[in-house]
Amino acid sequence: MEYKFNFEEKEYILNEENLLELINDEESPVEGFGLDEVLRLLNEGNLEFDKAYYSSSCDSCDSNFKEKRNVSEYVEGFFYIYTKNKKYVIANIDKDYEGKTYHKLELLGEVDDSYIVSIIICKNCGKFIIQIEELVV
Repeated sequence: MEYKFNFEEKEYILNEENLLELINDEESPVEGFGLDEVLRLLNEGNLEFDKAYYSSSCDSCDSNFKEKRNVSEYVEGFFYIYTKNKKYVIANIDKDYEGKTYHKLELLGEVDDSYIVSIIICKNCGKFIIQIEELVV
């Protein structure tokens, strides 16, 4: 499975081949959520991507070091996922989430925790990471 999109006249392809790393929260990792679910959500939903700048260079192409820059350019998008007992339940970009809120789901006992999922893509080579971090809602 893959997800393709265009950003500033360049096509990006998110798939297993281009994934550098999936970083799950160290202290409270999510179970049952990985690349396949991210790609499914992206293909079904509507996620906005934007420019991002980080001082760390891409692990694959090291573009800012080669070009003697202090920052590297990335394309970044993020969304939220909700869990129950650390197991993935639903994402805010999932079609099934329409008309729901975290607080409604929490009151119903369907979820008890939230995470932000960041997709960070190197603007130079197109390789990407997925980072999952626990949030307090």
